[in-house]
Amino acid sequence: MYISNVSIVNYKSFKNAKFSFKEGINTIIGENGSGKTNLFRAIRLLLDDNLLRMAYKLNKDDFNRHLGPWQGHWIIISIEFSDLSPDEEIQALFVHGTGDVTEEPLTKATYTLLFRPKPDIRIRLSELAEGDTAGLEAILDELSIDDYETKFTGKSTVDFNDENVYKDIVGDFESVKFSYLDDASKIGILIPHQLSISREVSFTFIKALRDVVSDFHNNRTNPLLTLLKAKSEDIDEDEYANISEQVSTLNESIEQLQDVLDITDNISQTIKETVGETYSPSSLSIKSSLSDEANKLLQSLKLFIGEPGEDYEGGIHELSLGGANLIYLTLKLLEFKYQKANETFANFLLIEEPEAHIHTHIQKTLFDKLDYGDTQIIYSTHSTQISEVSNLSNINVLSKKANYAVAYQPANGLDELRITKLERYLDAIRTNLLFAKGVILVEGDAEEILIPTLIKKVLGFSLDEIGVSIINIRSTGFTNIADIFHDDRIQRNCAILTDLDTSITEVAIQDEDSEEVKKYKTKCYNSQRKGLERQASITDYINDNNWLEAFYAHHTFEVDFLMANNAQIVVDIVDQVYTDPDTIALAETELVSNDVAIAGKRILTMAKQEGKGWFAILLGSNINFNTAIPTYILQAVQFATPNINREVITEIFNHRIKERLSNGDDLDFNDFKINLVRYRNREIELREIIDSFETLVLDDRGLDFLRLF
Repeated sequence: MYISNVSIVNYKSFKNAKFSFKEGINTIIGENGSGKTNLFRAIRLLLDDNLLRMAYKLNKDDFNRHLGPWQGHWIIISIEFSDLSPDEEIQALFVHGTGDVTEEPLTKATYTLLFRPKPDIRIRLSELAEGDTAGLEAILDELSIDDYETKFTGKSTVDFNDENVYKDIVGDFESVKFSYLDDASKIGILIPHQLSISREVSFTFIKALRDVVSDFHNNRTNPLLTLLKAKSEDIDEDEYANISEQVSTLNESIEQLQDVLDITDNISQTIKETVGETYSPSSLSIKSSLSDEANKLLQSLKLFIGEPGEDYEGGIHELSLGGANLIYLTLKLLEFKYQKANETFANFLLIEEPEAHIHTHIQKTLFDKLDYGDTQIIYSTHSTQISEVSNLSNINVLSKKANYAVAYQPANGLDELRITKLERYLDAIRTNLLFAKGVILVEGDAEEILIPTLIKKVLGFSLDEIGVSIINIRSTGFTNIADIFHDDRIQRNCAILTDLDTSITEVAIQDEDSEEVKKYKTKCYNSQRKGLERQASITDYINDNNWLEAFYAHHTFEVDFLMANNAQIVVDIVDQVYTDPDTIALAETELVSNDVAIAGKRILTMAKQEGKGWFAILLGSNINFNTAIPTYILQAVQFATPNINREVITEIFNHRIKERLSNGDDLDFNDFKINLVRYRNREIELREIIDSFETLVLDDRGLDFLRLF
């Protein structure tokens, strides 16, 4: 039995989210604040017996902020189980608890938490006339969290993520249309507390490893004490009797030490000297309090560890952070093993961000080794190392929106062959596309190296700051990767950046052309033909997919960069490519030519000689704030991040001002800075601040980008 789906409506960071899980190991990935912890807490409210009582104490802060006023709305958390065992005991539990009795035997079952207004409130809502907005507001204004109840149901048959279903069972707030009666065929049958599923499964939650040393010092959270307590209950009384007797003897021996007896007498004498015989204690003694009870004695044990390759054993507080985290995780896993041995119906293990302070190789090994076969494991992680070794079909990607988060399944709707190709491609470098807010796919080293440098030097921010990942697909092919970005999978903008390879020279072969010229023209023609074929193929591929857009260099990246008025940058590195003075002089002359056939051929020759990647590194060292970024690259960045905020745009202007002043401009930006504050405070719009800047600086390179918005 395993969790196949989790639906969450109006709970914490989730307005309306659905997660899909498989048997075995599953991975939840997402940026900070996207809701990974909230997802785990939602599951725990239903399945963690230690947290069950908290399910009855939800409060107004548990409602999703996107709702605005929370009054009247419901929180719904529903878990679907699949692959139920035909075992009679399990079948009986779900028939009476959460199953669908129409199936014989049951293979699926649901278990749902509803946090909703109490019956008297729902009756009042149902009595409102349709459209009575004033009456609805009057009822909702009076509501407090004390007017809410928590109920658990099973056998639900509806999709709680469907907004029409929500309106049907909760009510239509816009039309003011509510029903009081529960439709058990939809929301499920109410389950008494005695039939809680959490009592019938093995469930362990391992929290994020942030300060495990303090946890070891806390008796309530110390995982070693938990294990020792569990084992102390299994100790044979007859076997322990000898130890108990030895402890009693040891206590007596300690108490009879002469130094202890002397201190006892000295305390007694000092009291009498201080307050006299009348007010002195009738008796006084120092006793050893070593417990002879098995559970207390075992809990006095401490764990000592030696780091790998060292002979010294020290306490937990002496270990490295990674070492301490690894020990903590190990003890929690052992705790899970002990619990799993109790013959429960199913085994669930939730592990929150296990990668903290743990070496890359240990992360991968942990993920690879931690497979108990009969246990469903769900990780949450920031680690590209863990996401690298995760099956794409078993990944849920969380994405932050304004006041809520959504869940994507990157393999949804893809066939096994396509999934396999994607999984082979997504190594530790490229899996960061699953974490990004926007993606730019490129097919060359030059773009991968230079685009981040261009953006940083010219616009003043890094692509990482705005959550954009540049992914070099090399020879993989765009269509093999871009499949992930789709309405049914990950809903994030992905820009495809490639070359049209339009010939830099006339390709028609003339009778007077030499063999060398003919060969060159043929090569240019073939490249141009392939570029057009590539464009047609990509255009057909991205058709009707709003998450994909293609942007093309008219010729190639190097040629378009050069012809964007960047000749001097290339000229400055000529002597790092060539050593012959005549060749250097010729190259410098050709690079500043306005004829693309001449200048383009020279820069392509230089890139080929150095290798495109190394040539890009040479260029990168000369990029400055006044470098022109080819328009198609700016358009790709804009598409990948369509909602750059005012703070980033403000910093672009500040960067441009700082660079201009440091390079000798004597312009007065004081009035503009006042307008910039107004823009940041939403008093004026982008068009106005651009015009304000342009009155001071014509053709500023930063405006090339900002005008796109």
